[in-house]
Amino acid sequence: MAQNNENSYTKGLAIGIIIGGAVGAAVALLLAPKSGAELRRDIAERSGEAYGKASDFASEQSRRIGDYVNEGKVKAEEILKTTRQQAGSLMTEAETLMQDARSRIGQMAQTGIKDNVGRIQDAAQAGAEAFRREMRTPSGTATNENETEVG
Repeated sequence: MAQNNENSYTKGLAIGIIIGGAVGAAVALLLAPKSGAELRRDIAERSGEAYGKASDFASEQSRRIGDYVNEGKVKAEEILKTTRQQAGSLMTEAETLMQDARSRIGQMAQTGIKDNVGRIQDAAQAGAEAFRREMRTPSGTATNENETEVG
C-alpha cells in the first residue's frame, strides 16, 4: 500500500515537472529580450518542428493501424475459407448419410413388400383351396368323414 502511494506521488511529480518545464519554456520565449520579429520567427520554427514531429507520429500510427487492419482482413479471410471448407465437408457427409438412409429404407421396404406379397399369395391359395373343397362337397352333406348326420 505504501509503495502504491509512492508510485502515485512519483507519477504526479514527473507529470508536474514536464508540464512546468513546457510552460516555463513558453514563458521564457515570450519574455525573452528579443525583438518581435525574432520571437515570431522562433515561435514559427518551434511550432513547425512540433508540427513535423506530430505529423510523423500521426503517419506512423496510421501505418500501424493500416497494418493491423490488413492483418485482420487476412485472418478473417482465412477463417472464412476454413469455415467454408468445413461446411462443404459437413454437407458432403450429410448427403452421403441421406443416400445411405434412403438405400436402407428402400431395401427394408422391398423386403417388407416381398414378405407381404408372400403372405397374400399363401392366403389366396388357402382361400382358393377352401373354395374348391366347398365346391366339391354337395350342400347339406358332411365335409368330414368322421361327422355323421343326425336325423
